[in-house]
Amino acid sequence: MFRARQQLGKYRIERKLDEGGFAAVFRAMDTIEGTRVALKVPHAHLVNESLLNDFRHEVRLAAKMDHPNILPLRNASTIEGHFVVAFALGDRTLDDRMANRMSVETALDFAQQMLAGVAYAHAHRIIHCDIKPGNMILFADQRLRLTDFGIARVALRTVRASGSGTMGYMAPEQAMGRLSFRSDVFSLGLILYRMFTGHLPEWPYDWPPAGFQRLRNKVHAELIQLIQRAIEPDPKKRFTDAGQMLSAFLRAKPKTLRDLQAKRKPAEKRTTRDWREIRYHQFQRQFGSQLATHDRCRQCRGPVSETMHACPWCGRKRHVAEGKTTFPLQCRRCRRGMKLDWSYCPWCFGPGYEPYQQRKYRDRRYQARCENARCPRGDLMPYMKYCPWCRQKVQRKWKIPGCKDRCQRCSWGFLKSFWTYCPWCGKRGTAP
Repeated sequence: MFRARQQLGKYRIERKLDEGGFAAVFRAMDTIEGTRVALKVPHAHLVNESLLNDFRHEVRLAAKMDHPNILPLRNASTIEGHFVVAFALGDRTLDDRMANRMSVETALDFAQQMLAGVAYAHAHRIIHCDIKPGNMILFADQRLRLTDFGIARVALRTVRASGSGTMGYMAPEQAMGRLSFRSDVFSLGLILYRMFTGHLPEWPYDWPPAGFQRLRNKVHAELIQLIQRAIEPDPKKRFTDAGQMLSAFLRAKPKTLRDLQAKRKPAEKRTTRDWREIRYHQFQRQFGSQLATHDRCRQCRGPVSETMHACPWCGRKRHVAEGKTTFPLQCRRCRRGMKLDWSYCPWCFGPGYEPYQQRKYRDRRYQARCENARCPRGDLMPYMKYCPWCRQKVQRKWKIPGCKDRCQRCSWGFLKSFWTYCPWCGKRGTAP
């Protein structure tokens, strides 16, 4: 369809990444923003006015979804007669990743992320229709994002009408045109089975499929029951939607991790205790409560808090918070917590918000005042970068109670006896 270095609006085509029965995907350079993107372009012979109307409707649905595990649309427009959808460019697909060996912990992490993304879509009454590893994109921080939400519905209908397409991860009733949330559940169950065993169950989906012994050796019986229920040929016996399946998964996951630790205990007795875990434990005892380090870094598993903009143990950037928040709301940009009466995000200088409540809420976490004399309220919590009331940058150099050390770059509190990187600015080391 396109040649390398061909210009398509503001995009310069670099190479083709994939091609299916409905569309081709290209890697391209956004010559205005200077970033690489993935462009999805439907095949010209399938495009007509009816398809474009359906496509626009589904793109609008997909554009409304805001979740860490759903790949957001960057742009959708008609360029030189081609309908083009642009997405952020990831490192590779889950399909590519499953070609290599994968630990049970990694598989559990990917499973939870894909279930969370589909559960969010189902809660908004959107069925994906084409859940498969090729539609799950992995990024550098091991973040999994599902793509083609909504768009898959148009693709499926168009490809089926053209007489092409394969079953793949499609539920039996979906192949006969009876689509529901349970169809997405079936596809998720097939992916889970393949991740843990390396085998993809096939029709007639008799239980147990090939590779079942490997599944028994790896995961807890409750997780096996979850997968079996998800890939039941009879849709009435499956989970009603991905939200119900996610709840069952979150109950089974800790049991699988506990079984893994029990199996590895004899080997651990023959080795010395991991010094990193000892250091993490000592840090949590001394400072974990006051710094609210309730989360773990995805890269090194060190304790972090939602106010930290970098991991103090390995230096990984945390532009987006990954754990749960203790606040009632979350910033749409950085996913950190916000209170109902704040007008701005104090952590990332994100866009302004209409406060949910005009009432003033007290909070014992307020410990300082904004330097702006015109600020309408001025209460600040530790480690805020910007005032949530007037958006002025906070000049205060936040300290850590009980510690005199400071970062050489930002002068904020730094625990040099524990940390290698400053969690507030990401710089390595401290001042003497």
